[in-house]
Amino acid sequence: METAQRRHRRQGSRRDPSIDAAVLAATRRLLVDRGYAATTIDLIATTAQVSRPAVYRRWSSKAQLVHEALFPDLGAEPPADDFVAEITRLCRGALAMYGDPAVREALPGLLNDLRSDRRMRRVLSDRLEAAARSQLAERVDSAIADGTARPGVDADTVMDVIAGGAWYAVCVRHVKDVDAAATALAELVLRGALV
Repeated sequence: METAQRRHRRQGSRRDPSIDAAVLAATRRLLVDRGYAATTIDLIATTAQVSRPAVYRRWSSKAQLVHEALFPDLGAEPPADDFVAEITRLCRGALAMYGDPAVREALPGLLNDLRSDRRMRRVLSDRLEAAARSQLAERVDSAIADGTARPGVDADTVMDVIAGGAWYAVCVRHVKDVDAAATALAELVLRGALV
């Protein structure tokens, strides 16, 4: 039978989800209000009303924390069964992601920080893209096998076109009609992929 002391130690070692939520919310708010450079770990901790060590116990760097605050549930939505629906879903998702004010404010600084830390860049890139790219590769293979997509379509290139097109549309051209942009981007990608 578990003693009260052992149970307390076991529970004490768990992360408190309310601290995680407060830190992630404070990070997003500060990114919009102050920008990436001015959003420091100290300011995040103060805003979230937690200690600086509490932040560092959960995230090893500002880049890792910002990444999780901006992209919390990547891969949570299952891929669509239909290839056309999946490409459309990915286009809408990418445009919505880049349209998020916190993402727009943070992305240049985050990318700059990740350039100087190869290990962290790999960790975050795997977290951001591994599941999505793997799912898309399976979907592309299925579409090729059933004759929907033409042989030789490369899932990585499709993902790059979607991400790059969405980023440029929202962050450079400042497109406001996300639905129309998603439809146009999906049509373009599908013209290159379908038989």
